[in-house]
Amino acid sequence: MAAQYWLVKSEPESFSIADLERSPGKTTSWEGVRNYQARNHLRAMRRGEGVLFYHSNAEPSGIAGLAEVAAEAYADRTALDRKSEYFDPKATPMDPRWSVVDLKHKQTFPHFLSLDRLRTVPALSRMELLRKGSRLSVMPVTASEWKAVLALAKKKA
Repeated sequence: MAAQYWLVKSEPESFSIADLERSPGKTTSWEGVRNYQARNHLRAMRRGEGVLFYHSNAEPSGIAGLAEVAAEAYADRTALDRKSEYFDPKATPMDPRWSVVDLKHKQTFPHFLSLDRLRTVPALSRMELLRKGSRLSVMPVTASEWKAVLALAKKKA
């Protein structure tokens, strides 16, 4: 099976690419996803696959850099923690309902790729991120979109 690519969104004031880079081992668990489609994408991720790290609800929003899947999906323990903002009363140890993956920082782009800039790239015209109303926090990225983003990241701003 061919490698898959992904995009994850995070609000930079909550957790930015700089936070990921400063994490122990430049790695963190990607927890708190509470949308079933996004959770299913987490469960489809495989170790070593590439991840675009997107800053959402920012001014401007855009792709800040790259990560990779360091560990495949496992139970999101925050769903069982009554003190966590991600607690789910329907989750049980036998059926935790929610999953996390571990992500490892690979690169912070020298030039932030704003959403407006991404919209100007014909090769990205069908990208899920750019679809009107697309709000998923975890989504697949095609190989051609991945290559287009990497090429854009190498260009001067």
